[in-house]
Amino acid sequence: MIMNSSLQSAFQKKNALKVISGLMNFDADRVAAVVKAADQGGATFVDIAAQADLVRMAKQLTHLPICVSAVEPEKFVTAVAAGADLIEIGNFDALYAQGIRFEAAEVLELTRKTRSLLPNITLSVTVPHTLPLDQQVQLAEALVKAGADIIQTEGGMSSQPVHAGTLGLLEKAAPTLAAAYEISRGVRVPVICASGLSSVTAPLAIASGASGIGVGSAINQLNSEVAMVAVVRSLVEAMASRVNVGIF
Repeated sequence: MIMNSSLQSAFQKKNALKVISGLMNFDADRVAAVVKAADQGGATFVDIAAQADLVRMAKQLTHLPICVSAVEPEKFVTAVAAGADLIEIGNFDALYAQGIRFEAAEVLELTRKTRSLLPNITLSVTVPHTLPLDQQVQLAEALVKAGADIIQTEGGMSSQPVHAGTLGLLEKAAPTLAAAYEISRGVRVPVICASGLSSVTAPLAIASGASGIGVGSAINQLNSEVAMVAVVRSLVEAMASRVNVGIF
């Protein structure tokens, strides 16, 4: 699989930052604000809902690679035709809120179907945090065999911080950090650590074995584009200044 050169370089340097506007976010103005913040803040790429009109709009706003997210493989076809650079099965958080869960077999089947429809596009797949950690690793390995080029972890929805401040940020990130640590040792593709991360925990994601991070709600829920840009820049700076030490 030939990956976008800037994206491949960021993964190799372990400083890729994906800014996520949301799987169910079809509000053009909100998506545009997130895309512009990602561009101006120095992100590596941006992840938007798999809708052709949104892809065309994003392409007018940034030269960053555009990833599109969906859980219906057919939606990827029109989004790729509109110019999407890579695709993501995942960013499930909005669906969890609706009581929708994804089992390992279902995610694997979605991956196989997507790969059959689009054999040459860079494909990222999220491993659901609702699975036990050992099953997450097993699924990640199976996904790579099925054609996934990137594995994304999650966990923000499963953590319930009990403390405020820095300790609370560590508690919030713990599940996705644990998943990144275990999965990165089981696969030989880039791992994106996502869900519940901040500038405090972004460096820990890289130390845990991830090649990059994905951040959504910490950016897309803000009402000010200036504030969005500031958060993106803080994440870029946090990853650039990280100390290369192992954890756990």
